[in-house]
Amino acid sequence: MLLLSALISGLGMGSMYGLMALGFYLTYAVSGTMNFAQGSSMMLGAVLCFTFAQTLGWPMWLAIILALLVCALYGLVVERLAVRPFASRGSNAWLMSTVALGIVLDNLVMHTFGKEPRNLPSPLAMSSIDIGGTGLGIYPLHILIPVVGLVLAAVLHTIARRTRWGVAMLAVVQNRDAARLMGIPITRVISIAFAMSTLLAGIAGVLIAPLTNVHSDMGTLFGLKAFAVAILGGITSAWGVVIAGLLFGIAETLITATIGSGYTQIITFGMVIIALAMMPNGLFGRAQVKKV
Repeated sequence: MLLLSALISGLGMGSMYGLMALGFYLTYAVSGTMNFAQGSSMMLGAVLCFTFAQTLGWPMWLAIILALLVCALYGLVVERLAVRPFASRGSNAWLMSTVALGIVLDNLVMHTFGKEPRNLPSPLAMSSIDIGGTGLGIYPLHILIPVVGLVLAAVLHTIARRTRWGVAMLAVVQNRDAARLMGIPITRVISIAFAMSTLLAGIAGVLIAPLTNVHSDMGTLFGLKAFAVAILGGITSAWGVVIAGLLFGIAETLITATIGSGYTQIITFGMVIIALAMMPNGLFGRAQVKKV
């Protein structure tokens, strides 16, 4: 019974990691850069949803839409202020600038939202469903989260492989000069990728908020784990990062349930190191072919 409960919780947590890791996949696939403020984007989605729904008393559907819209706009800000000025000069300083921007946002939220963790009520996390008369109750949100993660992965995979816009995105990172000659608006495509990246993190924040406490630094560890998941799954594979997220989440909850939370981070990140040592390109990634 305990293991079944841990498995269900792990699928939910793993889907959160997978959603955020999809953001890393998007920006890397399009621009060869990544947004290390992804954890802050998740936190922003949760905090804004709480503020709009609880503090201002707006309808939940409106709170969610506005929160996700602001998250997407935040992605545009990240790309414009923390990535573009450095990437355009061939500098890797965007690594530190995105981290710094995330820290700035975390502290701004801490001073405006407060330090105290708060709970976001949701009808999907109030009444539990009994599984087959086993006495094990799960919230509908536990089922919804993995479904959302898998659907979004399928959508991104389809867009990237079967639409003109998706092919244009992939063309930008493979050969910018050729993409420019083909009339592809490179700057706009990269900006959209960053907006979609933070939108995915915002969705993760909105989904996980009713199951945990909402606070200003809730995204820090999530972002770190999501990056590990993105590398583990293979940063070039949308399905890979989602599956890696599910595996990571399940492993995390099973270790916590059987051994104890004190060993969770030690064992899970140790497993990541071993897996990457054996498969440097990740579980589903492919080595890049460099032409000379």
